[in-house]
Parts: sequence; C-alpha cells; structure tokens
Amino acid sequence: MLNETVNILNDLSLYGLKNSISTEIDYITNNNLSFLEGLNHFLKKEIKYREINRAEANIKVAHFPYLKEIKDFDFDYQPSINKDVINDLSTLRFIEEKKNVLFMGSPGVGKTHLATALGIEAAKKRNSVYFISCNDLITNLSNAFKENRLESKLKFYSKYKLLIIDEIGYLPITKDEANIFFQLIAKRYENKSTIITTNQPFSKWGEVFGDTTIASAIIDRLVHHSVIINIKGKSYRIKDLIQEDFDNQKVAN
Repeated sequence: MLNETVNILNDLSLYGLKNSISTEIDYITNNNLSFLEGLNHFLKKEIKYREINRAEANIKVAHFPYLKEIKDFDFDYQPSINKDVINDLSTLRFIEEKKNVLFMGSPGVGKTHLATALGIEAAKKRNSVYFISCNDLITNLSNAFKENRLESKLKFYSKYKLLIIDEIGYLPITKDEANIFFQLIAKRYENKSTIITTNQPFSKWGEVFGDTTIASAIIDRLVHHSVIINIKGKSYRIKDLIQEDFDNQKVAN
C-alpha cells in the first residue's frame, strides 16, 4: 500500500510528500491526528517543500558571486553602517516601493556582501533577481548593440524585479557605452528596483561615464526614490590578511 501511495504522489508531482511520506505518517500516528488534520499536515509540508525549491531555483539563476547573507556580515567591524537600516531593507519594502539602494565606499568594505545578501533575501521570497558586474553588463549591452539586438537585451535586464549592478567605477566607460547604460536605468526607473555598488562618489561619475551630462541623468534616476548607504571603514580583506598573519605567527611560535 505504501509503495502504491508513493507512486501516486510521484504521478501527481507531490515530490515533497513522496520523499518524506514515512516520516509524516509516523508524525500523524504518534500525534493521533484526525484524517483532516493529517491531510492539512501533508499539504503544508508539500507547500513548504515547494517554497524551498523555488527559493533555491531563484538563487541559482540570480548568478550571485557567492552566498553570503546579512547574518554573516560583521557590523561591529563596520560601525558606520546603521544595522537598523539594513534590517529594514531586508524586509524588502524597498522592492514593493520600487526604490533603489546604493552602496558606496572604498574597495573591501562590504558593499558586494550586503548587496548580495539583500538579493538572496529577495530571491527567497520568490522575487526575480539578477546579479551582474558593471563591466559584464556594459560588455553584454555593447555587444547586443553591435548585433542589432539591444532592445531585447534591455528587456532582459529590465524584467527582473531586482537588478544588482556591482562595481560601478572600477573600469572606465565610453560615452557610447554610457548612453546604452542610461537606457537600461531609464527603463527600470520607477518600475523596478536596482541595487548599485560603487567605489566612486557621485562627483567622479562624470569621469566614470565619460560625460557629465549622461552621468547626471543616470544619477538623477538612481537617486530619486533611493536609499544611499555610504560605508566608511577598513577593508575586510585587510582584516583577513591581518588575522592570517596573526595565525601564522602563532603557529610559528
């Protein structure tokens, strides 16, 4: 009978129940649940299983550079960051309100970690999320322009409820590339949320984008309805190197 039930669950694509049927039957028996209570228990388990699967699928297709969450961030090492603001962002209210988030600061202070952590939180809640470096984004858009398929590529990056663009300012951008980038930002403006990380202050974006007018237009659309977090602190990479050196000295002694 159990094998027949497992086969039926498989045919109905109820894989969560199929994989845990013995455990759930024991739970129902041990707790003397009625038929309706047992059925509700089964269905809730299947729903939970599907939610976990969807979250894992969303995280996989988002192309995060690593899987780091907010709980993994050392706020004590970066006291300039208001933890309450980050916790509020983790509620994902900013996505519903179509706001942007801009993380600014020197290399290594945790901008990408926090951007990724918010992205993972959004993906877990079944939001479509995509993570890409600014350099890769510019390259992809430029290649699409040369191949007369820019509009479809802009639609691709515009469809995500949350787009994370990492490392604006690390590599120079030509005026033509800046124009294409502006088109994407304009499409997402007040429609979808974008998270930006950058090591350059806004005063330098004219140099980054090769044109002050385009840079101003980009800044205007990103900053309007946004949360700006300026991180002023030491690099985590330096912290790790110091710790590694300390550990090596202990071993040597």
